[in-house]
Amino acid sequence: MDTAVPKNHRKRVLVVGLVLILLMSIVLILSYWMPHGLLINTRDLRIAIVEHGQFLDDVVVRANAKPLESVILDAVESGRVEEVFVTDGTTVDKGAALFRLSNPQRLLELLARQSDQATQISNLSNMRANLQESITDHERRIADLEFVVAQASKRYDRNKNLAEHGFISDVALNDDAEKLAQQRYALEKEIQHGAREIDIKRNGLKQMEQASARLESGLKLMAESIEALTVRAPRAGRLTDFHLQLGEGVTSNQHIGRIDDPSHFKLTADVDEYYLNRIAPGRTGKTQIDGKEFAIKVARVYPQIDKGRFGIDIVFTGQQPVALSPGQSTDVQIVLGDPATALLLPNDAFLNDSDGAYVYVLDQDEKIAEKRTIRLGRRSNAQVEVIAGLNAGDKVIVSGYTGFGSMNRLQLTKL
Repeated sequence: MDTAVPKNHRKRVLVVGLVLILLMSIVLILSYWMPHGLLINTRDLRIAIVEHGQFLDDVVVRANAKPLESVILDAVESGRVEEVFVTDGTTVDKGAALFRLSNPQRLLELLARQSDQATQISNLSNMRANLQESITDHERRIADLEFVVAQASKRYDRNKNLAEHGFISDVALNDDAEKLAQQRYALEKEIQHGAREIDIKRNGLKQMEQASARLESGLKLMAESIEALTVRAPRAGRLTDFHLQLGEGVTSNQHIGRIDDPSHFKLTADVDEYYLNRIAPGRTGKTQIDGKEFAIKVARVYPQIDKGRFGIDIVFTGQQPVALSPGQSTDVQIVLGDPATALLLPNDAFLNDSDGAYVYVLDQDEKIAEKRTIRLGRRSNAQVEVIAGLNAGDKVIVSGYTGFGSMNRLQLTKL
């Protein structure tokens, strides 16, 4: 009978062990050559070294020139353009005629007011004549009554003397006394009633004069409105945005242009909202125009945020630039604080992508970049102050991080 030969398991174990050793070697080799993290070409990066330096606490903004003062021209009267005396861009003097309108309705209203004024003047003349006639009649009646009283008084005095000698009876003397009293009463009443009548007529005349004055004032305003159909420059300057044509209809309050100060300018700029709490009226700075430096000052800050920016007005504190035109652009440096020694990084694209919360720091071999949390302080257009998280000499990627996603490690290559 055949004898069973036992299997040799030692050979199988040896083969399996060799295979495992080979696989582990391959894994180690691959892990050595495979990148640790996202593979990035250093040619696509901007790398800066953290270093101590002088932090210049300022900001540079792009500003546009605008006239320091402008007068808006809006139509006061409506009408049809009959004449245009100037063109857009012309330098005009104060009071110079710009254009003339026609408005038949205003002319009709003026004629009606003039007719009303003529009627009022006629009525006023009649009232004055009537008042003077009343005063004359009143004075004549008083004079007549005063004469009658004087005659009655003389008669009474004469008869009283006769009565004392017995030539006239007491009854006749009493009749004379009653007539004298009656005449005096009539005189007193005439003085009172006549004065009251004259006062009433004088008050009526005064009211009529006031009404006539109001009518005259209205007529004057109407005449001024007719005169206003010829629009004149309210100040000297350069006429801008003026495009009226003959025959064109103009409505009240219609914008027809503006007059700019041709020799004094201001600058306007939009600034990142990061600087809203640091830029205030009174901040000083400088700008260069045609190779010459000019001192400036922030005159006004508009705190409303629009698309991450706010507006400011800037004025020149000294000499005005001669060669400056509306709309011309220039870079303005605004000082926010005194220079100070600090740990610095360049102000670059990484700030927008990381919001200044982290950076990628290179190792000594510059083959690996690790994400590191940091804390930044003040910023200027060229620099940013490092408060924590970095040391002097650290090499940091300062270009944009948009392609890195949420990776914590980058493998750098020079392919």
